[in-house]
Amino acid sequence: MAMKLLPDTVSLPEDYSCGGLLSSSSGTLQSPFYPRNYPNNANCVWEIQVESNFRVTLTFTDIQMEGGRCLSDYVEIYDGPLHSSPLLGKICSGYYPTYTSSSNLLSVRFHSNSRHTYRGFQANYHSTPADDSTTLLCLPDYMHVVVSRYFLQSHGYSAWNLTLNDPFCTPNITSNSVTFDIPYTRCGTVREGNNDTISYSNIIRGSSSGTLITRNRNLLLHVNCKMLQNTWAKTMYVADDNFEVNETQYERYNVTLTFYDSSSFSRPVYDSPYRVGINQNLFLEASLHSSDPSLELFLDTCVASPTRHNFTTKSYPIIENGCAKDPTYATYYSPFRNTLRFKFNAFQFIQSNPEVYLQCELVVCRAYDYSSRCYQGCLQRSKREASSDPESVIVVAGPIQLWKPETMDELGSQ
Repeated sequence: MAMKLLPDTVSLPEDYSCGGLLSSSSGTLQSPFYPRNYPNNANCVWEIQVESNFRVTLTFTDIQMEGGRCLSDYVEIYDGPLHSSPLLGKICSGYYPTYTSSSNLLSVRFHSNSRHTYRGFQANYHSTPADDSTTLLCLPDYMHVVVSRYFLQSHGYSAWNLTLNDPFCTPNITSNSVTFDIPYTRCGTVREGNNDTISYSNIIRGSSSGTLITRNRNLLLHVNCKMLQNTWAKTMYVADDNFEVNETQYERYNVTLTFYDSSSFSRPVYDSPYRVGINQNLFLEASLHSSDPSLELFLDTCVASPTRHNFTTKSYPIIENGCAKDPTYATYYSPFRNTLRFKFNAFQFIQSNPEVYLQCELVVCRAYDYSSRCYQGCLQRSKREASSDPESVIVVAGPIQLWKPETMDELGSQ
């Protein structure tokens, strides 16, 4: 007779982290403390994002939670971003299922809220190539669409009969493909938005290769690039009862963080490392590279570390959840919505090397969307609660290297 495994009620440390962005082509994710019992107050979200035009396949190798109807402890799998995508499954025990995304992004949410806890779960993921008949890239200034000529011919459509909403925006046609570069602000592109998403859409229309009559329906290829906070969602589908093509890709915004030598923000600093004196003013500008003038940036969190690859073990918060933590932190006026400016004074870590790296998390919002994160300002939240939110745009800058005078004359000259 099988032995029944009783739940463990041993208390666990509160200082743990889980979730985050997984961007390798394959990997593993698991509940906190696995294979030990997970905490009873976890809320972890993983975003698995692989290369464009690939799919994510997730396979569970172990799962043991409360069982039953999965009311308190469970794992949810979403076909894309957490808050705007279909739910593929919700599990807590039993067999080990496999899920495959329709895009290059899959979200996994682990939630626990019961008095008793168990071993938890472990899962592996890997990427697989998607169908290459149509591809879509949402670039900072335009949508890049490639349609296979073999795909068109196999369904009776002519490569020379493809047009956009604006017929004067013509494609580049080669022996293998038809390519459209569709600007977000021209060629009949339509912009729409709500509280969560900014969508840029256009339609590629096609007709049969026949010259007089056809029994094929006209081809309508709907192309959409959607911005969900910090993520480009790229979708493409054919509106035709005979067949339908759905393609969705996700990318991160391109945001840069640049040092300047003064509060005028006129001369950028390109030195690496950037050598500064202790307590020197450091001026920074974050820039979002997008052709849409109605987007704006918000600096949510910025922490410093003496090492480039570890911002948790030994870190110093300058701003956290929109709240200034360093007394020298200050913001400056920026003439553009897609840039923001701030400063703080240089410091060094005690008993560590003289280098300092910055990791800043920024959020992209629609201008004047007062329900968005950009207008919420300082939020007093715990680190674990914040980690369950969708990933922000993360930028790393540095190193800042402290200049140390070697003589008393040099010291006095400061």
